[in-house]
Parts: sequence; C-alpha cells; structure tokens
Amino acid sequence: SPRWLFLRPVILCVEAAHALFCFSCEDSASNWGCLSPVACPSEANYCVTTYVGATIGGQSGQSISKGCAPVCPSAGINLGVLAASISCCSSFLCNISGASSVKVSYMVLATALLALFVSLRAGL
Repeated sequence: SPRWLFLRPVILCVEAAHALFCFSCEDSASNWGCLSPVACPSEANYCVTTYVGATIGGQSGQSISKGCAPVCPSAGINLGVLAASISCCSSFLCNISGASSVKVSYMVLATALLALFVSLRAGL
C-alpha cells in the first residue's frame, strides 16, 4: 500500500544496520594478512577465526583463517608441538585478533623433549 512506502527506506536501513561484518582471510601466516572486512550473508551469525600453529625442530609456523559462519564450531586443542583452535564472536568486526587462547606451549615442548632425551640416554 502507498502509505507504507515511506517506511521502506527505514526498514532497509535497520536491516542493513543489523548486517554482520567480519574480517576475512585464508591461510595467512600472520594477522596482518587478515584485515579485510567483509559483509556477511544474512544466514551468517558469527565471525570465526581458525588458528593452527606448529613447532617442529626449532621451526615454527602458523596459519590463520577468518570469515563468516552460520554456526559457531568453537573448539581447541594443544598438543605441545601442535595447537589448533576455532573461536567465534558475533559483533561488528569482532574477530580482529589473530591470537587465540590456544597456543603452542614452549614449556610443554621443552618437557617432552627432555623426557625423550632422558629416555634415549637410558636406553628405553
């Protein structure tokens, strides 16, 4: 009906204001490569950050991916030499941090290497 036409721009603005924006990247070696904002599709309610880090033979590396998701598959694991996590949030550009609560633990790594060294020296 014509009398409701004046409300159409208001409704569109309100709908656009509720759109979620997240930072996006794929397999970046650092968080600096993950600073591109994207508008999420309407079915995406979460910003997701996936972090994988590994330390092997004194060499370390990490991979960070970010984007929009319809569900939050939040999870994390830390095996000392390998760490992985998926974290979610649901506000404007909330996934800016590349740091995760799950990181490679150098103390766990050092303890494991020491135990391995002692086992090898003892002939076990």
